[in-house]
Amino acid sequence: MSTVALSILDRANTRIVDGHTVSARQIFAEVTARAQAAEQLGYHRFWVAEHHSVPGIAGSAPTLLIPHVAAATSHIRLGTGGIMVPGHQPLVIAEQIGTLQALLGSRFDAGLGASVGFTKPVRAALRQPDNAKNSYPDDVDQLIAYLDGTGQITAYPQDDSQTDLFVLTGGGSAEFAAQRGMGLVLGGPAVTSGLKATPDTNASVAAYRENFATSPQRQQPPHVIASVNIAVAESHEAAKDLVLSEAWALTRSRSVGVFQPLEDPASIRLTHPSQQEQRRLDRALATTIYGTPNDVVEQIHQVLAYTQADEVMVTGNIWDPKKQLASDQLLIEAWRAAAG
Repeated sequence: MSTVALSILDRANTRIVDGHTVSARQIFAEVTARAQAAEQLGYHRFWVAEHHSVPGIAGSAPTLLIPHVAAATSHIRLGTGGIMVPGHQPLVIAEQIGTLQALLGSRFDAGLGASVGFTKPVRAALRQPDNAKNSYPDDVDQLIAYLDGTGQITAYPQDDSQTDLFVLTGGGSAEFAAQRGMGLVLGGPAVTSGLKATPDTNASVAAYRENFATSPQRQQPPHVIASVNIAVAESHEAAKDLVLSEAWALTRSRSVGVFQPLEDPASIRLTHPSQQEQRRLDRALATTIYGTPNDVVEQIHQVLAYTQADEVMVTGNIWDPKKQLASDQLLIEAWRAAAG
């Protein structure tokens, strides 16, 4: 299984250094540097995300960030992880995809998500009705029609079904992706359940492959990507420090209602979490792959056995960008070594 491709999703997390939030300019420079390193190391894809009004994430406009990353790289595949369909008109998404296809050609993939704004004010600012998620299937169908040239109007630049499309899901949209002939990016328990001792495999993936359908316009093959937080260091404790910042930000978000910038793990270790916060932190860490190179490779194999995925997408951001780059390098070197 170590021949399975590795890719990266970078959310452009912000972080606190010396009591101040690092600027978005610096964060985007670090995202770009990570993409350059990923290309040199041999990662397959590098995707960027879309989040709105989140203090801890600078990545709000992936279709704007991708051309900047593309200018600093030459061949690694780039994509959106993802464009949140409920936040945009399908025609506008089609035009953005067509533009990126015209600029980047076959390097570009479009991951499509169904998430709405995290809070009511954000949803109002995005002009999302309360039932915005319900229109996701129809919106994606419209988007595909614009991209395939079968819509009521023509979207320019014309994509002509060249861009590979992926549905981001926890498993519930697997059948939808199969029926539309799109790739599948799995996250959450649909992936991390594989970290528990189980002889089972993910039923939604089996159903996806069984029901996959192409169309005359779209000949994209079935493809499953397992997306999971991963960090590697020379010791288990050092690796735990790498994932602690994001796990703590997620834990705190349950209490304060906001996903905040990543904090130095050294300062987090000095805190005294409540019992509830500790339980949440433990759950976050339990659904993260971290450890020494050999331990991480073993855990990834567990995930692949459960998901039967064609590719693994590394998610999660590390507070120290140098340690992020070191983790990326240790991971892919260990992965290649395991492949023999």
